[in-house]
Amino acid sequence: MAQIAVVPGSFDPVTLGHLDVIGRAARLFDEVHVLVVHNPDKQPAMFAAADRVRLIEQSLVETGLPDTVRVGEWTSGLLVDYCRQVGAGVLVKGVRSGEDVAYETPMAIMNRHLADVETVFLLPEASRAHVSSSLIRQVATLGGDVMPYVPGVVADALAEHLGR
Repeated sequence: MAQIAVVPGSFDPVTLGHLDVIGRAARLFDEVHVLVVHNPDKQPAMFAAADRVRLIEQSLVETGLPDTVRVGEWTSGLLVDYCRQVGAGVLVKGVRSGEDVAYETPMAIMNRHLADVETVFLLPEASRAHVSSSLIRQVATLGGDVMPYVPGVVADALAEHLGR
């Protein structure tokens, strides 16, 4: 039986740090579902969910990640409901700091309790550990160069979105 993992996130926008974690997950599991989820604490979104899915798909091609990675969207219900639906027993979360671990730990315990879904924390490459989607949005909005931190398709989408 294939080991399926889900990498959830808002991915607004997807960064090279996200893709690093997705690539690490793809080496550990037979199939990886990258899932754009709605996070009510992160409003308003810069990109619509469908655009984030498209940008992730294009970024996977651009960065050469394997075809065992699938991209989708989950807008209602519990994340573990999606895991049950696709037969995933693992959630993969990228963590950059102790704050991320502290934030993610209660959810990991609840997901294990609700659906026997384990959570695996993966660290990004050290050179990307400071990068977050919110920081990328802020730097791009203020006219800074985000090219070292995002795939080219994302940099282009940010420039277009910001009218540059």
